[in-house]
Order: sequence, then structure tokens, then C-alpha cells
Amino acid sequence: MATGKNPLFDTATTLGKIFAFLGVSAICGVLVAGLLVPAAAVSGSTASGSIEFFDTLPAELQVDPPSQSTKILAADGSLIANLYAENRTRVSLDQMSPYIKDAVIAIEDSRFYEHGGVDTTGIMRALVSTARGNKQGASTITQQYVNNVINASLEAEGNTEDIKLNGVNKGVGDKLREMKLAIALEKKFTKEQILEGYLNIVFFNRDAYGIEAASKFFFSTAAKDLTLPQAALLAGVVNSPSFYDPINNPDNAKNRRDQVLNAMYTQGKINQADYEAAVATPVETKVTPARQGCAYASTAPYFCDYVLHLLLNDPAYGADATERERKIFRGGLTITTTLDPKAQNAAQAQVDASAGANPDKWGAAVVSVQPNTGKITNMAQNTVWFAGDGKFDSQLNFSVDQYDPNGNDLNGLGGAQPGSTMKPFTFAEWLNEGNSMNTILNGAVRRYPQSFPWRNTCETPTVGWYDSTNGESTDLQNAEEGYYRSMTVLDGLANSINTMTFATAARVDLCGIQKVVDAVGLHEGLPQRDDAGKIVNPTPPITMTTIGNLLGSRQTSPLSMASAFATFANDGKYCAPIAVTSVTDQTGAQLPAQTTNCRDALKPEVARGVNYALQEVLNRGSGSLIQPRISTKTNFPIAAKTGTSNNNGSTWVVGHTTGLATAAWFGDALGSQQRSGQNVTINGKFYKGIDGYMIAGPMFSNFMTQVAPAYGTNPFTAPPSNMISGAPTRQTTPSTQNSAPAPAPSSPAPQPSKGNGNGNGNG
Repeated sequence: MATGKNPLFDTATTLGKIFAFLGVSAICGVLVAGLLVPAAAVSGSTASGSIEFFDTLPAELQVDPPSQSTKILAADGSLIANLYAENRTRVSLDQMSPYIKDAVIAIEDSRFYEHGGVDTTGIMRALVSTARGNKQGASTITQQYVNNVINASLEAEGNTEDIKLNGVNKGVGDKLREMKLAIALEKKFTKEQILEGYLNIVFFNRDAYGIEAASKFFFSTAAKDLTLPQAALLAGVVNSPSFYDPINNPDNAKNRRDQVLNAMYTQGKINQADYEAAVATPVETKVTPARQGCAYASTAPYFCDYVLHLLLNDPAYGADATERERKIFRGGLTITTTLDPKAQNAAQAQVDASAGANPDKWGAAVVSVQPNTGKITNMAQNTVWFAGDGKFDSQLNFSVDQYDPNGNDLNGLGGAQPGSTMKPFTFAEWLNEGNSMNTILNGAVRRYPQSFPWRNTCETPTVGWYDSTNGESTDLQNAEEGYYRSMTVLDGLANSINTMTFATAARVDLCGIQKVVDAVGLHEGLPQRDDAGKIVNPTPPITMTTIGNLLGSRQTSPLSMASAFATFANDGKYCAPIAVTSVTDQTGAQLPAQTTNCRDALKPEVARGVNYALQEVLNRGSGSLIQPRISTKTNFPIAAKTGTSNNNGSTWVVGHTTGLATAAWFGDALGSQQRSGQNVTINGKFYKGIDGYMIAGPMFSNFMTQVAPAYGTNPFTAPPSNMISGAPTRQTTPSTQNSAPAPAPSSPAPQPSKGNGNGNGNG
């Protein structure tokens, strides 16, 4: 909408010109009176009033560093993403081309080095020009800098309605305030400091604030490398960034550039040959789009988003969300993370290959941590941030919880049912209570009625049953018929036999299993809510006294699983996962970051016993088809467990070497995650039922083969001999109703059982 004009004051009319002349004269009079006339020597009331008014104006300008881009870096210093409200990178004056300094002064303020902040000659020249009908500005570079600083502060504070633009909404009082602040600024800073500040704050484009960002945006170069034609063009853009935009209005931009070049030539800043060559140069841009945010991350967009959420949720970065956003998106921070680009690239390649074209949108994720530090080395998934043809797009992070422990959003999927990857924790409690993994138990028992005498010293009651005579349940099932028999606890875990996990749990304290699971950091990835939908606990514990949870019926995130298994690799010490190692602001000052936080979780001998057993999973059990190899002839020590949910819609392999723990997950990432993974075709192959070793297995194996050696693949420390040596000993399972008799021990079936952790009871 055009701004209405009062014909009385329209500068196109004679009367308007007179009023314009008087208005500018008044400003000059007040300014001169305020600066030059001592108050004690003034006798006239008008002059005295002018001085008093001028004296009441502020004389100090708080020059805070302007909004700058924040960088998120990988562990090796490579850039992951830029975050900004204003795309700006501050550079010193000596890192700017001499051409840009000369060009800006020539066209914006030719007497920059002569005036003291306000150019009275320029004001009178503008006055005469305006009276003749040719509007002309008179603001010095110092005044423009003052205006930019004030507006930048208002923008950062969210007070955009108070922003004043030259020639749009400034009154006489605004101009006087600007002038006085400019004069005060000239007394406080050198000309070079003012010019540097101006060139770092001035607006060129909505994606380019300051000369460094503008140079990269328009010409894909640094400010120090600007050529004469490029510098002249950018100096011309400042006057009207839209009208002189070289991308959308190249003719306007060229005319303005040539005007700048002419000013530089007439002021003796360039010679005639340089001038003629520059004028003859066509306007050519080489645009580098300024894409900000994790969605445009060069690698690991979901890890980047996780890091961003960690900081936005941290009170150390501000008292509220608005303050934290301002700090992060305007503060010019350098955020160094734990991400290993080589590990990330390897993980990304595996998840991308997992489902091929993926028209049915199956999800895949690979996340890893270092056992002794908790550092997250990679976090990959097979989706893209923005919708595209043939792409599975999602902004949810498949690797993390929905919320952090304080109820802050993490933008996570909230995990998936872990299936049989939960079995090692029951095994750990078996060892913790002093039992041998070589003990034989009755794996033929399939019925655990409501009256079953579970041992449970927790206050939480035991819940659930497996009992086909009840009418509301079924008997406990294994994936294959040949394993309803007695065997050692080790064989039961190695072959992922559901009935053996229950036979083991029946001989230990369920509360002990709960303590193991809690100690290694496992929890549900979805919040607990009350009947009204309000979050009661954002990261509730996995209740192991609900017996269905022994087989992994509650959703937990891949990051939680990787960190839990890392505890076994770290001799029983749990290290909380961390992603941010260092944060510095634009002055180089250190801000709060994450540090390694480890605690004793399991007895070292228990962790060693679990490692021994999980190696057997890969050597001869349910994971024998996915054993990672450094070469076709050489294995390296690795421990892992497969897992599959009841309907095959969530499949896993989680495992570790001494130096790296990884969770690989493949399954349904849509909606309620209830889609079945049975009778499906994925990547051109038909599956009667997806199992952990089938797709998640190769992801895990190929990734660990490529990456694990760089983090250490030393042999695991052996467990105490009494955990594994000696002849098998038999223990009887507590009596149950209609328990099947225990057959004589026999050798395992020739093929590995691919136990899927069916949670088919009411638990």
C-alpha cells in the first residue's frame, strides 16, 4: 500500500520544499547549538530550549556484538551445520578486501575520515538537493552503524515494532538521537573500528548479513578475496538491497555498481584503467545458498537435531526457551560434538541400503557409543528431512527418546520393542546371584500361571502370566519347536530361547533384574501419561516385575540400548551418552558442555560373564550368521544379541567390541508401530517374517567390520573360571501347574534358533 502524502508537505511542491528546508535547518540548528554553544552563554529561550532538548538525548550506545551464525562441528572440526537468525560471520578489517572499504566510503560517506560522526556539509548538500526535488540521504557511515546497532538490539530482543528505518518511520527526534550517538561513538572508537563494525553488521540480503556472508552468498568467496567489480557491486547493494539485488535485478545492480566505481575513480581510489576494466565487467554472481539449520546439515541431520535439542533444553543457555534460542541462533557459538564423520558415513551407507527404494517406508537406524566415555560416534537413519519423490521423509529421530528426563522434547520416535535384546539382563542377574552359566535348567516349561511363585523383593507387584488354561492367555512360545527341553543357561541365551529366559528368571529375584536394567540406563522411550493424557514420567523405568518385559515388550530407544550394552564392554561401568564436548561463544569464552559421566553399574565379573555369553551368540547361536569379520580369514572379538518383536515389526542387533557399542534397528517407524513384519517384501526380497539377523544383522555386521577396529578390538577379559568351567549342573524350576516334564539334556539343534522374544502373554 502506498504511503499517503500531505500536499502541504510534499517535497514536489514549492511549499513542501520550503518546509523541508526549514525542517533540516531546524535539525542542524539544534545540533550545532547543542554541540557548539555553551549553555551559560545562551540568552535566547529558543536556543536554550534546543540545548536542553539535545542534552536530554542519550549519549551512550551499547555496542554489543551483532547476531552471528552458530556452527555445529564434528569431532574432527568439520562443519555439520550452521544455525542462525541472521547469517553473519564476523571478520576483522584486515580480512576484508581494500576494494570493499574504499567502495563503501566512496559511495556512502566520502568524508568519513574528516567528520566527527555527523557530516554537516552532507546535510546541507542533501537539504539543497531535497529542495530541488531530488531526495538525497545525509547519514554518515557512523550514523548508519548506530542505526544498525540499535535495530539489531531490538531485533534480538524481539521488539521488531520499534525498529526505525531510514526514510520510513524516523522523526526529527530519532535523527537527533542518532546524530548524538554517532558523535559519542566517534569519541569512543577509531574510524577503523567503526568501519569494521559497520561492514560486519550491514544488511545485504535476507540470507546475508555483513560483508563475509554477502561475499559467500553472492560470489562464493571470502570478503578478503573480493575483486574490484564485486566489491563495488556489494557496496551499491547496501543502499537498497532489494532494488539493487544482482540476482533478481541485475540491470539495476550494474547501474549502481558503475555509480560506485565512478565515485571511487573521481575520489582517486582507483585509476582510470581499473575503472574502465571494472565497468566493462558483466554482473555475474556465483550464489552459494545460505542453508541454515540441521535439516541442511552436510552430514548427520538427526544427530545435529539431537544436539540442538540438548542445548535448547539446557537452562545454562538461558532462563527460558526464547532466551536459549537467542543465545544459540544469534550468539555465534562454536559447538563441537562427538560425531565421527567416518563412522557416520559408514552407518549412513548401511541404513540407506537396508530397504532399498523403500516404498513401504520401513525404518532403519544405526547408533554407536564409546563404552568408556559415552561419546556418541554416529547416529544414522534411512530417512530424509524434506519430502521428495521416492523418499521416506521424517523429522523424528529414530535413535532417541521422545522426551528427556525433565520432560523436554527431544523430537524422538521413542524407540521400539527390543525383543530378545532384553535377555542378557536376566542373564546378568543370574550371574550376579553367584550362579554358573553352565547350570542346566528346564526349558520345557511353557506355563507360568497367575499363581506362579516368582521371587520379587521389590515393592512393585509381579504382573502377568502365560497360561493357555486361563482363556485370556497362551502358553509361552519359542520360535522353533526343537528347543522345548533342558539345556544350560548359556545355551539358552546363545540360542535366544524364550523358555530358558523364563526358567532363568524363575530362579532369581525379579527385583534384581530390575536393578540391573536400571543400573545400565535402560528406560522406556515413550512417556507415562495419566488418564487425562498429562505426562507423569517422561522416561519411565522398564518394569521388569511385569514378566512380559523379560522378553522386551516395552519400547526403548536404540541409543539407550547401545549405552546399556556398552556397560558390558566397559567392565560394568555405565557411561551416560554424550554428544557435545565443547561450546565457545564468539569471544572464545567456554560455555557449559557435556562431560563423561560414568558410574559403577554391574560387578566387573558379571559384565565379563555376559561378554563371554554374547560372544557365543555370534560364534554358535542366534547371531552366527552375522559374525563381523575384518577379512575373510580373521575374526575380531565381538559380543552381540539379536532381537525381534512379537509381530516381527521391530528387529535388532545390539553388540559391542571393547571399544565401540552399536545398536542396529530395522522395523516399523510409522504411527503406533503396530505394523507386522510378516509376509512382506523388502528391497526385492520376500520375508515370511523379518528376524533380527536378516536386515539389522548385516547393517550391524558391515558397520562394525568397517568402524570397530579404529576404536579397539582387544580381547574381552575372561570371566571367573567358576562361571564357565566344570560339568553342567542341574537345577529344577519351581513347581508350576501343568508343567511339562524335563527331557534329558541333548545337543543343540544343528541350525541356530532365531528366537524372536515373543511377548505373547498378558504381561
